[in-house]
Amino acid sequence: MRIKRGTVSHRKHKKLLESVKGFRMTKARLVKVAKEASLHAGQYAYAGRKIKKSDFRKLWITRISHAAKEKGLSYSSFINKLKKANILLDRKIIADLIVNDTAAFQAVVDKVKSI
Repeated sequence: MRIKRGTVSHRKHKKLLESVKGFRMTKARLVKVAKEASLHAGQYAYAGRKIKKSDFRKLWITRISHAAKEKGLSYSSFINKLKKANILLDRKIIADLIVNDTAAFQAVVDKVKSI
């Protein structure tokens, strides 16, 4: 008696084609091409998750730079004075203060300017 594995293959193919739903043309229809497309998509997604971190850091730095200029400081001098004042806020938190709590950011700027 032979073993028929059609159901296993069918299930695997169905799962794969479901994951590439929304891809264009044969990448969404043909199993061989869909598998390649799925692998590449996974690589791009992985790389994208790494790039996202540097993109957010750039955004935070831009926000801090703009806000510091409005208060009469350059970005580099602001960060330098933060370190000298021993204020342990990272760029993410400072950028969040600028957007959501301007009074707190003003307090940080006043503390930094006094040094």
